[in-house]
Amino acid sequence: MTLRRLVAACALLATALVTTSPASPAGAQTARDPVVIVTGFTTGPLIEPAYQPLASRLRADGYTVEILSYPDYGTGDIHSQAVRLRDRVAALRARTGAAKVDLVAHSMGGLVSRDYIKTLGGDQYVDSLVMLGTPNYGTGVANVATFLGLGNCLGITACRQMAIGSDYLSALNAGDDTIGDVTYVSIATTIDELVIPFTSAYLANDGNIQNVNVQAQCPLRWPGHLGLIFDGAVYDGIRDVLRDRPVDMNCWAL
Repeated sequence: MTLRRLVAACALLATALVTTSPASPAGAQTARDPVVIVTGFTTGPLIEPAYQPLASRLRADGYTVEILSYPDYGTGDIHSQAVRLRDRVAALRARTGAAKVDLVAHSMGGLVSRDYIKTLGGDQYVDSLVMLGTPNYGTGVANVATFLGLGNCLGITACRQMAIGSDYLSALNAGDDTIGDVTYVSIATTIDELVIPFTSAYLANDGNIQNVNVQAQCPLRWPGHLGLIFDGAVYDGIRDVLRDRPVDMNCWAL
């Protein structure tokens, strides 16, 4: 009788373990949106490999990842790049069956992403947008050529559009900075050598944006503009967003 009770108890325990054990590690998502890395200014086929380390981190965490770069190396009209992003997202959703995607955007890629969301219906298909060093309100660097008497951004369309006070940015920033149900996060570094002032990366805080300064969370981490895509603490913040958490960087992450 004792043996029968022991066997029954073991069977009951095994059933409980099967039915209550989590299917995935604590904190992991059971279903992940595919991710599009939207690259920055001057990124074309020859420069795209610079974003592969970021893509590899995401793939190691279980995400389907694509990288959007530009045939003209991002020198043309930013809205035309947003059209490319719209088409890439549509193809990715069709291939994976995903309802929505997440966008991880570096530099000008954040403007491309916001343009897609605002003007091309992307708010229906984007779950979260993480921007890294995006000149949302322009950068003084884009005004330097004019200041030096060398012409308006040397005739480069995207450069003119990223200048502080440009018609393009005025239109993009008109009204609500963070439309739709998209989760917006902008991560900036104090020592950004291309987004000047670095605070122009921040969007208006209407409750739907988390503006994050790397050094405010991790005083000993000092990635520059390009370094944002390689830094481990920054990646830890990206991972927080993709897992629907506030950004709380692990300052010791490699």
